[in-house]
Amino acid sequence: MKKTTNYQQLAQAILKNIGGKENINNLIHCITRLRFYLKDESLANDEAIKQLSGVINVQKAGGQYQVVIGQAVTEVYDAVIALTGPFENDSAEQKTQPVQANHESKSMIGTVKYFFSQLIGVMTGAMIPVIGLLAGAGILKGILAACLGFHLLTINSGSYLILNSIGDAIFFFLPIILGFTAAKKLGSNPVNIAVVGAVLTYPNIIKAASQVATAHISFFGIPTTLVSYTASVFPIIIAAWLGKYIEHFLNRVIPSYIRSIFVPILEVLILSLIILVGIGPVITLLGKGLADLFITIYNFNPALSGLVIGLFYQTMVIFGLHWGLIPIVINDIATNGHSYLNAILSITMVAQGGAVLAVFLKTKNKHLKEISLAAAISAFCGVTEPALYGVNLKYKRVFITASIASGVGGLITGLLHVNNYALSGSLIGFPAFITPNVGINQNFYNYLISHYSTLLIALILTLLWGYSDRYLKSNTIEGSK
Repeated sequence: MKKTTNYQQLAQAILKNIGGKENINNLIHCITRLRFYLKDESLANDEAIKQLSGVINVQKAGGQYQVVIGQAVTEVYDAVIALTGPFENDSAEQKTQPVQANHESKSMIGTVKYFFSQLIGVMTGAMIPVIGLLAGAGILKGILAACLGFHLLTINSGSYLILNSIGDAIFFFLPIILGFTAAKKLGSNPVNIAVVGAVLTYPNIIKAASQVATAHISFFGIPTTLVSYTASVFPIIIAAWLGKYIEHFLNRVIPSYIRSIFVPILEVLILSLIILVGIGPVITLLGKGLADLFITIYNFNPALSGLVIGLFYQTMVIFGLHWGLIPIVINDIATNGHSYLNAILSITMVAQGGAVLAVFLKTKNKHLKEISLAAAISAFCGVTEPALYGVNLKYKRVFITASIASGVGGLITGLLHVNNYALSGSLIGFPAFITPNVGINQNFYNYLISHYSTLLIALILTLLWGYSDRYLKSNTIEGSK
């Protein structure tokens, strides 16, 4: 059968076992997962979906029903959309209504859990479409830093100017891009919120915010402090959330025959003023405080921080909760220009890859060899779900050895104060550990020490204790699908 036919059949089977199109409020996807917002999760047949050829696993988190596909997720997503058509109604109320009805009758813990799930859902919906671009731009910036360090390019050359602009643009104009993606997630107008992001990154405002003399201005007598919103995350997400309610209000009070002209500009005007004159500086200050808080905790004991995060981060990935940390990493890089946290997260990917690579080296099972090698390559490229669900969690000792290696690697990363300068990591993301405007220095060598020692630890632990082909008798890889 052709691949396209396989994707079509897989999409049909997923739809059948998820309760049909009529049970879906919305569908998005990330690097490896289809993320469904279902009206009634009880209609989905988890076990039947897990047994489908092409499905790695099923998870439920953040108000989402997640079907883990792996590298072919885009093709399967396209096949599903071809069957269902696009989901136009993307409002948060519709997506979360069944959960909302549930949570009201629960305890305080249930309420907190509900709102935490919604927060994770917003973050995933807003961040997923731009993660690949951010990671790729980070790698490009690292390569440029290396070229400067080796004197292959000069900072004044035209080649550097163009390439650096490509690497910088995604970060500089992040509020515009996030405005669009967050608005789609939250049910507000994506174009209007993107324009608000453009206002936040307007050159004159950025220039004024960088100068002490003009940073404190007055807007019709209201004292206002301008701050730089380039590469910011949280202000524009707040704007996207507020935009839904403001647009609803404007549509209600403005006559229909002039709505198309006045609603968009009034929405942009109101939201821009709310952010620039009102809550924007406070949110930015809180974001800086969040970044400083992590650095304070990290500086208190870098080795312990690395050990704890290294041990447990991939467990968060299993439940899809790791997306809650991604905005923190982006905010950290935007605020401080670097992220110790992302350096530790990078270690966890290498550990999972090293463990599944050991399975590839040790097993004599041909099919397991194929999927473990593919999973190892994926982990070294920064995507661990194929390793987690395809092999490591099936043979629990493999996940344990990977987690131990990850914890030790995190400890080494903390001891060496390894720093990361872009949203990229694992082995393919090595350029993100090259210090900008400096080139290859001790930080890069510490990256090599921490990451490759983690790889070696994961390999040795798994080869010696983590995996044996005798485990296939009780949990055959062929029988898992």
